[in-house]
Amino acid sequence: MTLSTPQVSWPESWPSPSALLEAAREAQRRSYSPYSGFPVGAALLVEGMDELVLACNVENGSYGLSICAERSAAVAMIARGGKKPLAAAVVGRRGEICLPCGACRQFLAEFNPEMFLVFERGDSFTLTSLAEIFPAPFLLTEQSEGR
Repeated sequence: MTLSTPQVSWPESWPSPSALLEAAREAQRRSYSPYSGFPVGAALLVEGMDELVLACNVENGSYGLSICAERSAAVAMIARGGKKPLAAAVVGRRGEICLPCGACRQFLAEFNPEMFLVFERGDSFTLTSLAEIFPAPFLLTEQSEGR
C-alpha cells in the first residue's frame, strides 16, 4: 500500500502520533473478532475532549451487523459529547497500514473530512488525512456549510 503523504503539520499540543497508535493497540486488545480473526483498534483525538476515545471492531454472526473500530469510536465520541475528531489512529496487523473501509471513511467524513489519520508502517508510522484517502465524501450542503 502506497500513501502519498501530504504535508501534515501535527500540532505540538496534541498527543504524539505514537501515543495515538499505542492507544489504538490498547483498544484492539478488546476486539471481538471471532469470525474474521482480524482485530482492529481505533483511537480518536477529539476537539474539546481531554481523553482519547478508544474503540474496537465488534463482529456478529450475522456479518452485516458487525461494526468497525472507526465507526465504534465515532459513535462513542458522540455519546460522550464530542463533535469533531481531529485525528484518528487505526491499527490492524502489527506494522501494516490498516486503512478504513469505505463505510468508515464516509462515517468519519460526516464529522471532519479534513481530520488527520495515523497508521503503523513497519516499526514507525505514517500520517495522512481523511481528505487524501477519501477526496469526495457525500456531505449534505446544510451540514457542510455549518462547519
